[in-house]
Amino acid sequence: MLIALSGLPGAGKSALAGELGRSLSIPVLSVDPVEAALWRAGIDRSQPTGLAAYVVVEEVAAGLLSLGQSVVVDAVNDAAEAREQWSALAHRHQAELRYIEMVCSDPAIHRRRLEGRRRDIPGFVEPTWEAVEARRANLATWDEPRLVLDSLDSLTENVAAAIVYLGESVPQ
Repeated sequence: MLIALSGLPGAGKSALAGELGRSLSIPVLSVDPVEAALWRAGIDRSQPTGLAAYVVVEEVAAGLLSLGQSVVVDAVNDAAEAREQWSALAHRHQAELRYIEMVCSDPAIHRRRLEGRRRDIPGFVEPTWEAVEARRANLATWDEPRLVLDSLDSLTENVAAAIVYLGESVPQ
């Protein structure tokens, strides 16, 4: 199974991804650390490193799926092209694809979380609230089936809901 998490930066995707990975004993691949690694390797930030990070994560996910492993992908996935990338990958590997979107329904709390977060990703520059708001419109056009979770609910509740949504297809 390919589990593709989506949602705006600071909405709680990575926390959910980590807990799902631990609970289900499956690997989690996150786009942000890959992009930061590209910058640390000397690739200029003016290059399409975000796209490159998605492609690298896709390739690693393909390897895991080819071994019969499930995988969680942690990425914003706000562009239709990004979501199509995961759909095509799942199709190529005859893997079930499940989308989970993480939202934070209170904009003031979301902004505080974003502006206050300090992740341990060397070289990664956190986006501004204005950049996050600009990406919101892309997610509004999304019509693929998905589970939508709110990070105002407890992480424990969200993980439990995600596991129910994922059903019997992933190892327990």
